[in-house]
Amino acid sequence: MPDRPPDLEAARQAIASGDPARAMPALAGLREVAPEAAIPLLLLGLAQTTFVIRSLACAGLGVKRSEDGWQALGSVLSHDEDANVRAEAANALASYGVERAWPLLREAFQADDQWLVRCSILSALAEQPEMPAAWLLELGLLAVKDRDGTVRAGGAELLGRVVRDAGAAAAAGGSAAAAARAELRSLLQDGDHRVVAAALSGLQG
Repeated sequence: MPDRPPDLEAARQAIASGDPARAMPALAGLREVAPEAAIPLLLLGLAQTTFVIRSLACAGLGVKRSEDGWQALGSVLSHDEDANVRAEAANALASYGVERAWPLLREAFQADDQWLVRCSILSALAEQPEMPAAWLLELGLLAVKDRDGTVRAGGAELLGRVVRDAGAAAAAGGSAAAAARAELRSLLQDGDHRVVAAALSGLQG
């Protein structure tokens, strides 16, 4: 027998309950639901007080994409009180495409000093093959100035990608690669061994 479609009213009640034990399975079940039916329930999840429910709702809005979802995720990224939720919103926004997400994520990276959010932005954009070398360089240079070694290491990895991708890049990519190499060389003196390791790997290409 085929699986029965999710009961949307039961899902709505479970999400609105604010009880993670009920809401999280309901949110996960929305993967099988058409976007036009799922998105209002995911937005309802964002309105709950428990951060794990909001986080899962953000993840869902990265899969069931819509203009309403984009706007809601942008608001979460700027205003949610929990860094876990903001980090999940950053991941979801990246799934809408680099060209659209980049200005918002760059601004959030500069404004939000939580290492989890910054690392989430770094990893989300590093996975996007269409990220231009100039944007990777800009984000990497911001990241390597962070106080947190995990963020600096992530920035060094981005700079390493700029260097690795230079062979296939245009002239602008070549100048970005030169700037990335110079920064990586300076990071060899970093006090965190993870940053030094990432810089050395990037220089070795």
